[in-house]
Amino acid sequence: MILVTGATGNTGSALLRELHACGAGPLKGLTRDAGRASFPEGVETVEGDFADTASLKPALEGVRSLFLVSRMGSDADILDAARQAGVEHVVLVSSITVQTHPHLGPAVENLAVERLLKGSGMAWTILRPTQFASNALWWAASIREHRTVRVPYADIGLPTIHPADIASVARVALTESGHQGRTYALTGPARVTARQQVEAIAVALEREVPLAEISRAEAHRDMAAFLGDEAADAVLDVTGGDVNDELLKVRDTVSRVTGSPARRFHQWVSENAAAFR
Repeated sequence: MILVTGATGNTGSALLRELHACGAGPLKGLTRDAGRASFPEGVETVEGDFADTASLKPALEGVRSLFLVSRMGSDADILDAARQAGVEHVVLVSSITVQTHPHLGPAVENLAVERLLKGSGMAWTILRPTQFASNALWWAASIREHRTVRVPYADIGLPTIHPADIASVARVALTESGHQGRTYALTGPARVTARQQVEAIAVALEREVPLAEISRAEAHRDMAAFLGDEAADAVLDVTGGDVNDELLKVRDTVSRVTGSPARRFHQWVSENAAAFR
């Protein structure tokens, strides 16, 4: 039995579809609101809240493999509940900043979760993705309302990753041998700047999408309103940092693990263009 947490999110939903399509066996999808979840036929919908570890215990019954996103709740309690329930293998989504920006607060927290998992007694596989292509959804409201997209560092490119590629690597790790005890840094196949992302969205919408480059201070003010000061600083340090060459060293990981090339940003846009209309 495999339990996918965050099953309605960008990565979790894609993972459930892949696991179901490949006949991975009994599957559970965890959501906070079972009434609003829509999973593939045959996937058991289970309800639980990371803020209430006790609510996860019924969901963990019979589970042997677990897909988990770091820092979604009390990680020590979640991992302890998984171990007590008999979970044998955890695939954890952490962050590439653990190795590229280890001084940042979120990176320190992700590393702490990785260490908790490694010391739990359960088998583990750790995925460290870079910036998600789906972060472009932060601009969706502005684009739908025909307002200007405001971004810092408009011409600094990061190898953003399609969430479905994270899901594909997770599916392999959960269903095939040879991936336990492994850590995979995951990126997209090429750098893509914020300006190029907005241009790709404009092409998909067949209309102009105006963009304005703003200062770090302005960007921090906007981001801190919903991320908090520390997380906003971390995002800006990553998006404005000169780490592209280091990240690109691992750009073949997705294809090496899954056997399929990593998806490019424009593919994510074509699949999600409706969110910007």
